Amino acid sequence: MVAISSKVRGLLVDEGLVSADAWASATAGDGDPIEGLLAAGELSEPALMEMLGRAAGIAPVDLRRVEFDPSVIESVAPELCKERAFIPIARNGNVLTIAVSDPFDVLLFDDLKRMTQCHIRPVFSHRPMVMAALNAQLSGGQSQVDDLMDEVGNTEDLEVKSDETDAEDIEVQDGEDAPAVKLANAIVLQALKDKASDIHVEPGEKNVRIRFRVDGRMREIMRAPKALLPALSSRLKILAHLDIAERNAPQDGKFRIKYQGRTVDFRLSILPVVGGEKSVIRILDGGNLALSIDSMGFEQKSLDDLQVAIDSPYGMLLVTGPTGSGKSTTLYSCVSAVATPEVNVTTVEDPVEYRMDGINQVPVNPKRGTTFAGALRSILRQDPDIVLVGEIRDQETANIAIKAALTGHLVLSTLHTNDAAATITRLIDMGIDPFMVSSSILCICAQRLGRRLCKNCRVKVEDPPVEELLKVGFLPEDFNEPVEIYEPDPNGCARCTAGYKGRFPILETLSMSARLRRMVVEGKSKDELKLQAIEEGMLTLRRVGTLNVLRGITSVPEVLRITLDD
Repeated sequence: MVAISSKVRGLLVDEGLVSADAWASATAGDGDPIEGLLAAGELSEPALMEMLGRAAGIAPVDLRRVEFDPSVIESVAPELCKERAFIPIARNGNVLTIAVSDPFDVLLFDDLKRMTQCHIRPVFSHRPMVMAALNAQLSGGQSQVDDLMDEVGNTEDLEVKSDETDAEDIEVQDGEDAPAVKLANAIVLQALKDKASDIHVEPGEKNVRIRFRVDGRMREIMRAPKALLPALSSRLKILAHLDIAERNAPQDGKFRIKYQGRTVDFRLSILPVVGGEKSVIRILDGGNLALSIDSMGFEQKSLDDLQVAIDSPYGMLLVTGPTGSGKSTTLYSCVSAVATPEVNVTTVEDPVEYRMDGINQVPVNPKRGTTFAGALRSILRQDPDIVLVGEIRDQETANIAIKAALTGHLVLSTLHTNDAAATITRLIDMGIDPFMVSSSILCICAQRLGRRLCKNCRVKVEDPPVEELLKVGFLPEDFNEPVEIYEPDPNGCARCTAGYKGRFPILETLSMSARLRRMVVEGKSKDELKLQAIEEGMLTLRRVGTLNVLRGITSVPEVLRITLDD
């Protein structure tokens, strides 16, 4: 039987986390009693971590979210780590941080202090997690690869689907690249199951780090052996029909996969970096696309401004924000709301992110002479009613789009600016005449995506600090009645990641009034335009964020993270 200190046993029984009979049954065999209790459901992992960490006076950690220093791990004999169930994490000067499974093993701390000549800073994790982390680090990531393979099972429900041919099975013949092929399939399948928006394959000095972007935040999934990188990169290039022999130049491609009855598009970007090639895969899952404006979760004021703009016979609607802020989803929702058999809708995009029936979608292809500006000129000769321009990148495209908006077309597009008011000054800086800007624009939207609090484990804030909240954008009238403000549980639960699950849009809409149009022609500054819009009732990004905090949808730190002070 694995050695467990009597103090751990006493605490578990005395605290009522397990019964004496359950402990006796768990210790009857040769395995780890803690692991047995966890597997049998007799013991809760969060309760175990909290109780032992509190009793020992050291912090519990989730080793699945810890980044280890390989050189520190190699400084201690692996046999000792396995025998005493601990793992070195990092060294800062003469302070060595280790994760231990028995926080009361003071003899271990003394032995390590003598062996390493370092002060020992222990943190706590239960034995199965310590051993899993240790095996993963000592095997160079191969055990994590195996675990991922086992977790996702086979990939028979994944099919690569090209534009020209029918779907084909994603599996290929056995060969020296077979492990990389299976790993690529497993990574893609796991990303789809985790609802990730991006996959990052990053070469390191000794291994390959795999990270997913889930709910807007990067999360490390595993580390694979460095030897797999060339074959893994080649497999991804084959899927995207890229040149596998080219290793020193950036490449971009795309592929489609049929998964659970729906088709998912992937965009692959290959970039040579120190240590090899970095691959980033953007996942464009049409199954997650909400095409109804009403289902997007916008504030009623923002929804009304959007509806007025898309109901207009001509003019321009702009959606702004950084990459990954949901701009395309909002535009597709607007197009879906107006696309009827009586209306001719044409888009020009780079690339076409989601395919929609009933509209004409033109992909940009500079190598063949199809640019935004060139495609837009041709579209205007195609008798369009509504034109969607994926992005305004230069003065030429901006000029053509604005002239189209002034000559009887409804134009929808995106721009990269920080807020709605800044979009006006950005267009003028691009060389567009202020009068044409003021005359063409109907509405400007600035958008961000915030993380939703997990309803299962969110924690109510007792006695919210009203004075501090007023300083960050809350209004006095928000506290006329008792409010409930929540924060995430940092440990999360089985349904979420660090207390958050899913995202929601934060939308700021600036609807152009007669007064604002005059101010644009007069050359007023961005700040003056924003103040005027607020006076006319515009809800800023920060204000929309605070309203969602008051509804319990998100937290104050999340709003401060994604919005600027007004």
